[in-house]
Amino acid sequence: MRYDLVIFDNDGVLVDSEPISNKLLAGYLTELGHPTSYEESLRDYMGSAMHRVHDLVEERTGQRLPDDFDDVFHGRVFAAFERELKPVAGAVDVLERLVADGVSYCVASSGSHERIRVGHRTTGLDQWFEEEWVFSSEDVGRGKPAPDLFLYAAERMGVVPEQCVVVEDSPLGVRAAVAAGMDVYGFTAMTPAERLSGASQLFGDMRELAELLV
Repeated sequence: MRYDLVIFDNDGVLVDSEPISNKLLAGYLTELGHPTSYEESLRDYMGSAMHRVHDLVEERTGQRLPDDFDDVFHGRVFAAFERELKPVAGAVDVLERLVADGVSYCVASSGSHERIRVGHRTTGLDQWFEEEWVFSSEDVGRGKPAPDLFLYAAERMGVVPEQCVVVEDSPLGVRAAVAAGMDVYGFTAMTPAERLSGASQLFGDMRELAELLV
């Protein structure tokens, strides 16, 4: 393969969590008096760390979300994950191919380490990721669209940015990968292609990825 390291986003790329979490986020914000549709949640928050939710709500309304907002939201999300979460179709096929070809890979997610672990354990993806291959925005000062998380992951994995490719499904993630000096493949299963226009390449079926990386 042409890259030494494949860096996967997690939500929407490895685990099919975006519909679950954004429906719950929209519902919880609406419940708290900040009317938000599912589509608006995808547009504004998909691929971002939790601090972006707090920042945007305060910026738009002048009101702060409750101190326990993250804990309550994650409790609802984790419960829903246990009931509903599945791996993205084709994700295991890609991981199998990378292992067979001896290509290093990792995950770099805006989600917390706990969220990543719960999602991987629930879907069985935990068997594909050693603990030291999992990176979260919790590990760096700034989340996506800053490049910090991807640069940190590359450094920890011992690969220079120019030899990395990022697999992303959010505009924020694409911007972060470009800022890190990495190629980025935009996964359009849930995101309109025009919103990922900064990507090096676009694809709509995870089963296509392995061949695109050759």
